[in-house]
Amino acid sequence: MRIEIDGEYSGIKFSASHFIPGHAKCGRLHGHSYTLHLVLYGEKADDGMVMDFVDLKKALKKIVDELDHRVLLPSRSKSVSIKRGREVEVMVGPKRYVFPNEDVSILDLAQTSAEELAEHIIDRLIKLLDLPPNVSIVEIGLDEERGQTAWVKREVGY
Repeated sequence: MRIEIDGEYSGIKFSASHFIPGHAKCGRLHGHSYTLHLVLYGEKADDGMVMDFVDLKKALKKIVDELDHRVLLPSRSKSVSIKRGREVEVMVGPKRYVFPNEDVSILDLAQTSAEELAEHIIDRLIKLLDLPPNVSIVEIGLDEERGQTAWVKREVGY
């Protein structure tokens, strides 16, 4: 069985800014209004559900709240130097950015592409939730904008 949460209709969205070092256009600081989607595969449990939608939505909203209205920075990038003190100073080639700490989310990623953000989100979701044994596959889709979605899938059960 398959269940789905469509972030467009469920209000599971966030806005954030980022840059992709070395990319001609996306190397400049810019932002997106992201929408998150979830697909879960599994068998119905004794309660007749694969998993409670309420628990799934709570976990997804917690994750998007961590990213919403932040500058997303990749801590593992070879092209980005990040120094956190009273403020966050970021060096990317000749560019220097300074942000207030509360406006930044430093993520354990090499890039803040939609693909890597989707992987970050699915990993966070799996850590946050106590997935029941009847759930076999989790998929996350992250719209960078409508019509451009990065999908990631993890086998988790059985």
